[in-house]
Amino acid sequence: MRSRPTRLFGRPADVAPPSTRLIDDAGYAGGTVASTADNAPTDRQTKAPFNEPSIDDVPITDEEIFMAHVGGKLSVELRSPIDTQRDLSIAYTPGVAQVSRAIDNQAHLVDKYTWTDRLVAVVSDGTAVLGLGDIGPRASLPVMEGKSALFRTFAGLNSIPIVLDTKDPDEIVETLIRLRPSFGAVNLEDISAPRCFEIERRVIEALDCPVMHDDQHGTAIVVLAALKGAMAQQNRDLRDLKVVISGAGAAGVACANILDHAGVTDVVVLDSKGIVSFHRDDLNEIKQELAERTNPRSLGGGPAEALAGADVFLGVSAGKIDESLIASMADNAIVFALSNPDPEIHPTVAAKHASIVATGRSDFPNQINNVLAFPGVFAGALDAGARRITERMKLAAAEAIFSVAADDIRPDRIVPSPLDQRVAPAVAAAVAAAAHAEGVA
Repeated sequence: MRSRPTRLFGRPADVAPPSTRLIDDAGYAGGTVASTADNAPTDRQTKAPFNEPSIDDVPITDEEIFMAHVGGKLSVELRSPIDTQRDLSIAYTPGVAQVSRAIDNQAHLVDKYTWTDRLVAVVSDGTAVLGLGDIGPRASLPVMEGKSALFRTFAGLNSIPIVLDTKDPDEIVETLIRLRPSFGAVNLEDISAPRCFEIERRVIEALDCPVMHDDQHGTAIVVLAALKGAMAQQNRDLRDLKVVISGAGAAGVACANILDHAGVTDVVVLDSKGIVSFHRDDLNEIKQELAERTNPRSLGGGPAEALAGADVFLGVSAGKIDESLIASMADNAIVFALSNPDPEIHPTVAAKHASIVATGRSDFPNQINNVLAFPGVFAGALDAGARRITERMKLAAAEAIFSVAADDIRPDRIVPSPLDQRVAPAVAAAVAAAAHAEGVA
């Protein structure tokens, strides 16, 4: 096992944690406060900053958005200054040659003397960006920069966006194999289905480091955490649920997988042509495999047949669901309408018939946001020196997210706030422990 420096939630112990902005009474950014795990949680840790104006009160303007992106959202910071000739001789030639010789003799020292051990590559081909679709690598770059910024903010991990001007799975995999010495983990992002499944599988097989397609597994982890919260609120058992997933793409397949591993036995998946069932002859390989382990009641038809008497609706597609179909669900129904920016059904409409409603948006209660998962998952995997991210590690991450909110579960708070500073450390610790227990670290 490789020797690794002591870390604090994904950061080496000698690197200060990222700062949290303070907002003064006028709503302006002021000083900084260090993240601390040992202190009791405060409102600042569990909610938005004090006196921060809501988006409803102070709408975000296009000018504000574009100004925040001028020059990009990322920069490279030095851990040690280069102000003198001595600094220059240590950081670069001739001093750096000593470090290169040491790594040449003992390859594992690259983790100690470079940033690769704590560097996540955020990789995309721009084919499935947010709700925008195939907009290409250049247009996807602001999103990938944002992802890297979240890694730094919530887990203290360095991250660089890499957008590739190719849609060829062979070329994407080969590129990452050749770049492997430059990073410690790979976050695949916004790659269209079904290509994303093959690309993730092949990259995992080819590389000896953590790899995860966040659109699949980050979504699935937070969905499972939210369902655990809903079950705690309703005093029900996850294993008794009848779940309908609208969408058989990246997120839908991953959600079906993690629910299966969590013990949910009655899952029905819908695609644009109806219920994914082994009776259909138009399924691709991924959907055929999905049909073999879902739909235990052998339902046929479409949304109406699937949702009648169902306990949970999980929307991860762009399709719309009529109010009458939500009304046909069982008592105490749960609706997760996660499509962004437009949910499958408006949450206020869904709330007429469902006891718990969640969306992917920040302007409604119960935001199911991947940022609750991926920073801590990668931090924990890197802390443990894990060679891959397993189902057991994902289940541990979901349980950790739920545990943060468990003491204050309400119908409008089944998961923690994305800004809750307790989440990433809890997830990282749980994922690292699971990696060690499973023997992948």
